[in-house]
Amino acid sequence: MLTTISTPHYLMDQAKRRLRPTPVTLPGMGAVERRLNAKRWDEYVLASPPAGSDLKPVMGDAGLPILGHMIEIFRSGPDFVLDLYRKHGPVYHADSPALPAVLALGPDATQTVFSNRNKDYSQRAWDPVIGPFFEGGLMLLDFDEHMLHRRIMQQAFTRPRLAGYVSHIDAVASQVLANDWPANDRRFLFHPSVKELTLDIASEVFMGHPAGTDRELVTTVNRAFSVTTRAGNAIVRKPVPPLTWWRGIRARKTLESYFRARIAEKRAAQSTDMFSVLCHSRDEDGASFTDEQVIAHMIFVMMAAHDTSTSTMTTMALQLAGNPEWQERCREDSARIGDGPLDIDALESLTNYDLVINESLRMITPLPMNFRQAVRDTDLLGHFIPAGTNVVVWPSINHRLPELWTDPERFDPERFSEPRSEHKRHRYAFAPFGGGAHKCIGMAFGKLEIKTVMHRLLSRYRLELPHPGYRPVYDWGGMPVPVDGLPLVLRPL
Repeated sequence: MLTTISTPHYLMDQAKRRLRPTPVTLPGMGAVERRLNAKRWDEYVLASPPAGSDLKPVMGDAGLPILGHMIEIFRSGPDFVLDLYRKHGPVYHADSPALPAVLALGPDATQTVFSNRNKDYSQRAWDPVIGPFFEGGLMLLDFDEHMLHRRIMQQAFTRPRLAGYVSHIDAVASQVLANDWPANDRRFLFHPSVKELTLDIASEVFMGHPAGTDRELVTTVNRAFSVTTRAGNAIVRKPVPPLTWWRGIRARKTLESYFRARIAEKRAAQSTDMFSVLCHSRDEDGASFTDEQVIAHMIFVMMAAHDTSTSTMTTMALQLAGNPEWQERCREDSARIGDGPLDIDALESLTNYDLVINESLRMITPLPMNFRQAVRDTDLLGHFIPAGTNVVVWPSINHRLPELWTDPERFDPERFSEPRSEHKRHRYAFAPFGGGAHKCIGMAFGKLEIKTVMHRLLSRYRLELPHPGYRPVYDWGGMPVPVDGLPLVLRPL
């Protein structure tokens, strides 16, 4: 059986260490000015580069007292970070009570961190963000341990496995759209409804439970997933009842209990659902997951699969409602494959859907940032990064750069087609699934799920905005969520 590899002691020591920025002292600055600057902490040097090196120091600012930049992040997300990139360049330190970190911005910084050629960056920066809620998940593992777990988990995402999932996804989507979604012309809150649908899909594909048959999954577990996902944006990051962090930890225990109660059944008999696959998978050396590792992976995969697909379909629905010509192009794709049972080959032929999915991921990236931590002293684009420094990569702002994308604020799926191929202007111009060793293992599954649901949806309904000029406001405290639930008109065809 595969056992968990302990976190190296040097990483644990660095994770506990709080780097204290140095107030900036510039040549010619007087004593009074230096004292005022030290009190304000408006701008500072993160750490002095080693003597004799050609590295530049990372500059930074503390933002608001106590809150740092949390308010701007929650309100504006990538818009605020894009503004920092324009003002300060690709490497900048933003102090924060939640996670003080160097921001690695732009495609070159993204490539340096994601490629991680010298293994300078660890996943440990996720620990203070979501660690208590998704501990043991694939995204939170490092280096050899991560690759070992990924090799075993990859067996759940082979093409034959994906082909087998399609009929289950289609059955759930068809049933829910026919029975639970409105059959008349009225406003409909799209985001919470599609979130429930994707959890129903996860229930069948990942757990082997037909949609609607496991009420505990739909009620208690669905709420627990929502609480854990949003707990990472807590300001008070201590288990103090009844605050967000405390609720997230309780929700994690709820999820553990749910999966633990069912793991013996999955071990006893093999089936095609992902829970069973993870229970029985072995790599070429015979290594397999322990019960606790299966539970940790199921909690993370269930969260990641249904939340990212929900976010992407929410953006797709919004953009297709506001761009009816693209809605018709997708509907024409759907008409070519017809209303019969779906398979992986039919879904892969929906080329207009591919363009719209990519453009939706570009405009509203479900996971707009990624977290890393420097294992050792290193450099990032010529800037000195001390060991233990948290580094936050924002691939979502690369998706908004006019130097990479033509008119980036405009919905234009053709930018992904030949010969334009704007996503190929830089290796990390488009990185909604991350990159390097930690590139999303489930991206092919996610696209199949999204195509299946949207194909069935557009075959039944015409999507319309609630009123001309409608634009949702997003909560960026985690994955982007439309505050109003995204009210759309579903007009039966």
